[in-house]
Amino acid sequence: MLGKMDCFGLTDIGRKREKNDDQFLIADLAKSVRVHSTSLNHDDQTRLYGESQGKLLLVADGMGGHLAGDRASTVAVDELLNYLLNSMRWFFRLADDPDDDFLEELKAALVHCEQRLWDEMQQFPQRRGMGTTMTMAYVVWPRLYVVHAGDSRCYLLRYPHFKQITHDHTVAQKLVDAGEIHADDVEASQWSHVVWNVLGGNVEEIHPSVYRAELRLGDVLLLCSDGLTKHVSDETACEMLAESTSAERACHDLVAAANDAGGSDNVTVVVASFRDISDTPAELQAAAIAETTSVTKVEKPTSGRRDRTTTAAK
Repeated sequence: MLGKMDCFGLTDIGRKREKNDDQFLIADLAKSVRVHSTSLNHDDQTRLYGESQGKLLLVADGMGGHLAGDRASTVAVDELLNYLLNSMRWFFRLADDPDDDFLEELKAALVHCEQRLWDEMQQFPQRRGMGTTMTMAYVVWPRLYVVHAGDSRCYLLRYPHFKQITHDHTVAQKLVDAGEIHADDVEASQWSHVVWNVLGGNVEEIHPSVYRAELRLGDVLLLCSDGLTKHVSDETACEMLAESTSAERACHDLVAAANDAGGSDNVTVVVASFRDISDTPAELQAAAIAETTSVTKVEKPTSGRRDRTTTAAK
């Protein structure tokens, strides 16, 4: 069955902040070969590319204000890409590697990024305390892998169900988990945006969480910073994603909704929808198939340490 992955990302400074500390990324990971010299005729191409090995989606929300929150999120994303390209042994063997090994490698990638932040804070004392959340989704159809630290989120819409895949690493959420406060009281809590698990910040050891799921045609993924979830309820986000005609439209609508509701923080969203184009008119199918960079042949699946007490305030 033919499917099309429609992706788009958008970040906005919001209505209250003076700068944007958020970052997002959408990337195809693919094999490539650089040809230095050959007797073969490659039409003067010096680099040859293979098929996509998967799609990477990422949101990072920097913290630290004048302590360089924007620098923290930038360094973390740059270092993650460097790690993906140069260090991850499984990069081109996803079909053969066990899931557990793959997830451990994803966790190691975040640990590596945190070490890079700590190295920079040691080199530049004025940046001490800078940190960032990171929520990353890696899609190798039909598998979804998510690695996460902080209070940015990843949601899966399988209409009419809208599920938060990630778990917020905030002190308030810990209190909910312990039964000390009700989930409805989280936003009003003084601990709602105090994170205990982030890259950098005042947290000396990161504990990445990992998740996996099987995707289906018709699913929609949403990655977002807390600038969205502060102002847009899950119910509203679900409705907007379900009604949107494209990932781009959904991103613009979600950001506008957050700003209309106050825009107290930077807001960043990444949307990926997995559309079944077999139900669309023939001319639209032809147009979708022609978009070779975003179309993949997919088959519908047949089946469905101790936490440290050091915290960082956002």
